[in-house]
Amino acid sequence: MTRTHRPRHGLALIGSVLTLGLLVSACGGNLDSGSSDEAAEFPGGDPIIIYVGQDPGGSTDLIARALAEEVKNELDVAVTVENKPGANGALAAQELAGKKADGHTLMVYNGSLAYITPLAVPEGEAPDIADYEIVTGISQDDYVLVSAADSDLKTVEDLEKLGRPVKFGTTGVGTGSQLSQELLFAQSGIEATAVPFDGGSPTLTAVLGGQVDVGSIQLGEAVEQIESGDLNPIVTFAAERVSYLSDTPTAVEAGYDVPVQQSRAVFAPKGTPADVIDTLAGAFGTAFQAENYQKFNTDNQLTPNEIDGEALRKQWTDNLASYRAVTEKHQIDLGGE
Repeated sequence: MTRTHRPRHGLALIGSVLTLGLLVSACGGNLDSGSSDEAAEFPGGDPIIIYVGQDPGGSTDLIARALAEEVKNELDVAVTVENKPGANGALAAQELAGKKADGHTLMVYNGSLAYITPLAVPEGEAPDIADYEIVTGISQDDYVLVSAADSDLKTVEDLEKLGRPVKFGTTGVGTGSQLSQELLFAQSGIEATAVPFDGGSPTLTAVLGGQVDVGSIQLGEAVEQIESGDLNPIVTFAAERVSYLSDTPTAVEAGYDVPVQQSRAVFAPKGTPADVIDTLAGAFGTAFQAENYQKFNTDNQLTPNEIDGEALRKQWTDNLASYRAVTEKHQIDLGGE
């Protein structure tokens, strides 16, 4: 099997970001979680900020904005989204960890940061979900491997016959985008080189512009360009064929063990009062039932994963164990040499 070679862009940033977050916590961080009276009055007319650790225009950003629109109506306060891209969301996560635990600063947290990034960085350098409160799970999203429409790369066999290393775009180091392609190329014996970007939108732009041969992108981000004919879908990394790509095989169906999926949840700083978490969970639960949000899920091929915080914590912990096992089995080094 030919090993792929991966650049280490972004790994040092995750480590330095973690150090900064620890310093913030040491200086007080979120120790002041507010009195029970403050919790009972939540949100008390004060605005709520939702961090997104990726660039505008990607799936996580769009999900956060769709939810913010509904939650602001339910809580009758301003709910805004702030993009803080970098290190696969570690920048935003560490900033969240240092905020006052009063429910007014939240984050749409990507599952890959919890169960894939730890496989790409030295032990202890990825944010730990034990350091946060989990308000609710949100949804799951599958990945699709795509090439530009004018490319001759339309099947895995085409990639095998390319005659040179495949240049593949990822949405960042330690992401499901990276892992799905690393597993596919390792199992198929295809020599390939990763080119990491910071989110789905720039990865999609790189594929369309020919900067990379292929990229693994979340279905919701790629569907419009696939339907318009600007992208070729090669395989999906879903467990079963998706409805609007019924002619596109899954990687599993093609004989490869690539069970990779993105998941998202709403996180709050550690120590946020339980009654504040309950109020937030109720508001997001109402948002999930809104007609506009349900249409958004359908349009973007998102699978609801609207489970409570403890169930979400167990799910992601199990995912980390599963992905660790599969990377070890196929000798995948997500961090590079």
